[in-house]
Amino acid sequence: MKQPPKWRETIDPFSIKFNRFTLSEVLGYPHAANDVFYVRGILEDKPVTAFLKVERHVDANLENEIQILRQIPFPFVPEILDSSLKPPKFILTKELPGERLSVIVGENKRHESYGYLSDFGKTLAAFHRLVMTCDNVRDRRVFHPKPKAFFETHDLLNVHHYLESHQPAQINTCFVHGDFHYANLLWQDGKISAVLDYELSGIGNREFDIAWACFLRPGQKFLNTRGEVELFLEGYQSGSGYSRESFNYYFTLIASWFYTVGNDEPGYQDQVRSLTMEFIEKS
Repeated sequence: MKQPPKWRETIDPFSIKFNRFTLSEVLGYPHAANDVFYVRGILEDKPVTAFLKVERHVDANLENEIQILRQIPFPFVPEILDSSLKPPKFILTKELPGERLSVIVGENKRHESYGYLSDFGKTLAAFHRLVMTCDNVRDRRVFHPKPKAFFETHDLLNVHHYLESHQPAQINTCFVHGDFHYANLLWQDGKISAVLDYELSGIGNREFDIAWACFLRPGQKFLNTRGEVELFLEGYQSGSGYSRESFNYYFTLIASWFYTVGNDEPGYQDQVRSLTMEFIEKS
């Protein structure tokens, strides 16, 4: 998978003191909150390509990612090649094959995405069935509603009223990935070949994790209709149960957080508003 050129100042990856790996070349600079590098080097006298993630910000949680990766039994989880929890903290994982769904379906004019969404949901259900030794997820601002003034400003008071009156009475907890959206999944030959990025994983809210996975991001050409979301949910339900009422609530909550993220993309806010209204009306 092609990776971006350098787009911001980072730590010098050649300054990292590896335990087992010798860095030869930096091949790309994936967009991420931490400093992430696509690299080539030598491990145990063999050439390897890998992803190097170096802690950049105070909310980074590489300890959690390392703990989680060492427990998950699935073949599409990256193998840890090297790591250190001494500053600068880093984790080096082996490259896995595949492309993002956004690359595979392109503009999605023929609804190519339909053939992938069931497996997308089914794979998330497989994660939710795991029994893991891990901490609860850290609190995030997106877990909570925005203030009423936001909804007033954007003519979304009906959304505010819905969120006030439909908050779930209880949270259904399980092991969650925390960021299971399309950019963290790779596909090969119609199947998921890699699931990436476990910093936000832990014991958390099942229905929030489902809604976060299938919510429409700016620039995304799939999961932009209710029918596609339903395909995702059918796939999920084939592997695990969930509360539809809670899903609708968290889908709407997440919509309020993404609503202004796509300010610069024509039509994005209209898409978010339309999708949200459909789920509110079915609640």
